[in-house]
Amino acid sequence: MKKIAIFGLSILAFAGMLIIPGCSAGEVKDPVSGLPVFASEEALVSAFTQAQARGYSGGYYAKEGIMPPVLAPVAGAANAASDAAYSGTNIQVAGVDEADIVKTDGKYVYVVSGSTIYIVQAFPADTAKIIAQIAITGFTPRELFVDGDRLAVFGSTYSTGGDPGYPTILPADVKGGIAIMPYPVQSGLVSVKLYDIKDRSNPKLLKSIDIEGSYLTSRKIGADVYFVVNSYPRYAQTKPTAADLIPAYRETVGDAKPGNFQPIAGYNQIGYIPPVQAASFLTIASMSMTDANREVGKTVIAGSGENVYASLDSLYVAQTSWPAYTGIGEVVTDNTQNTVVTKFSLKGGNATFAATGKVKGHILNQFAMDEFNGYFRIATTISGYVNSRDTSTNNIYVLDSSMKDAGALEDVAPGESIYAVRFMGKRAYMVTFLHVDPLFVIDLSQPASPKILGKLKIPGYSDYLEPYDETHLIGIGHEVDPSIDAGLIHTENAVYYTAIQGVKLSLFDVSDVANPIEVYKEVIGDRGTETIVGDDHKALLFDKQSGLLVLPVTVAQLKPGQPKNQQGEYIFQGAYVYNLTLKSGFALKGKVTHYDSTDVFQKSGMYFYGGPAEITRSLYIGDVLYTVSQSRLQLNDLGNLATLKVLPFGQK
Repeated sequence: MKKIAIFGLSILAFAGMLIIPGCSAGEVKDPVSGLPVFASEEALVSAFTQAQARGYSGGYYAKEGIMPPVLAPVAGAANAASDAAYSGTNIQVAGVDEADIVKTDGKYVYVVSGSTIYIVQAFPADTAKIIAQIAITGFTPRELFVDGDRLAVFGSTYSTGGDPGYPTILPADVKGGIAIMPYPVQSGLVSVKLYDIKDRSNPKLLKSIDIEGSYLTSRKIGADVYFVVNSYPRYAQTKPTAADLIPAYRETVGDAKPGNFQPIAGYNQIGYIPPVQAASFLTIASMSMTDANREVGKTVIAGSGENVYASLDSLYVAQTSWPAYTGIGEVVTDNTQNTVVTKFSLKGGNATFAATGKVKGHILNQFAMDEFNGYFRIATTISGYVNSRDTSTNNIYVLDSSMKDAGALEDVAPGESIYAVRFMGKRAYMVTFLHVDPLFVIDLSQPASPKILGKLKIPGYSDYLEPYDETHLIGIGHEVDPSIDAGLIHTENAVYYTAIQGVKLSLFDVSDVANPIEVYKEVIGDRGTETIVGDDHKALLFDKQSGLLVLPVTVAQLKPGQPKNQQGEYIFQGAYVYNLTLKSGFALKGKVTHYDSTDVFQKSGMYFYGGPAEITRSLYIGDVLYTVSQSRLQLNDLGNLATLKVLPFGQK
């Protein structure tokens, strides 16, 4: 069993966000990627322990730190198990699936609810029923993938020193001979479980993978799954070894007793981007959904990640980096905020370091990144308060396949911030906001010279953009009435927070790139109305062929005569179901809720915090709409939205 000693106060909470440069290491390179790796255990230990000590002294920032609508598998595809068309997860890139809390293969629906995975025989609707439940003690499932007769579940668990091969804290040597009694380390683990579901009613566990750290995200390309893990070292006071700091890993076959933890990689297999970035570890792990015997791929570098974008051939991990602050009283002269992007090549089910690049500013989310024709495009905001500027600005940078600067469009919409962005081939569409909603149409056909083609300014903003077709975009965000409490705001071109009103759906026509227009809009509810789509794109269901658009909404409504600057009272939570066409715009077909009465809303007033009946996902199979909450799977007729069946979760 590995043993480590107490190191005093730890600042691991900062390590994932803010990267600390460590010491230099010997220049030894990986023969495949060409990335420098640690030359010795001493080099790795020195870099990481110095970074930890530096962080505790106040060095929380780094000078060079790492820091058409698509439905997967295919919207409207016919399944071999049934002839009905069905929807998939709303994803960013065609062919690159994203794990989610619900998946369907056109006959079965797989749902994560609480600590249980439910397998539902969902089609046809009249025979729908829950046929299996997977519940594992100490394991919390988060999301999943389905590929044929295989189910992969991503979740979390904890491990302690009681587990074989896992470290136990020993008393540190202190003056006076006083020491703290030994106690086990408790550390978060990313746990991945692969099941054989050929018999849907009797899933069989094939493999379990445990990696010390926190789960960031995952992607599936074909049968290959890639998942990203951030890990934070367990520091020791007295001579830690590399094995003490490197993330622990174990793999278990079937239902066998878990084996010993081992370091996920040797010191000379861990890469770094000079100078050594040594506050945490970033692991890109990979496995096959169809070949349970294939070795799990593990690429480990010193660093961490915040946002991930993946194409069919590459995976990009973005991390914000900050200027260094080395001590109390120091005046920081360079406080530039940057985003460092590390590119990994995806081939043969393995991820290999390819290149790294750096741009000014920070990014909003995964949709701020894109790859097209060998170029990487990224949209950023440089915050004025961070960079001692008079105002914030927005930018689009283009990098080549080696992540070298190729082109830039800078200083867009001074004073505003990016609220949404979507790259579509040779164009980008970017929404910024402060007073009104400027939708920028940006030409990227010449990577060296991006340029603005046109813009539209309308009240409100979109915080999510969904392609409708090559010349139309759907915007989802909020309506804004700039006149509300206008006298209370003293910043030019800004609005008071009470000006933000109900949820707004927009359809933009960008066929005339110089003059984009909002052809249709729909406003839901009053001030306080929200949808999770802006923060969670997988909550949106849109199928252009049928015109079906479904999104979860929590609706607040003002009382008659109540001023618009006040918060409305909550009256509804559920799915708004629309038919969207270029001819008629947004036509509300109806609403679906999992709340059996309105009592919860009457009691909540202006303070509704959701609950297990809150709808967060929707999908369709054939002519049936399936909505998902933590409490149940509900089936409604797509034609008239009549309830066909309710399948409660949590019942044996």
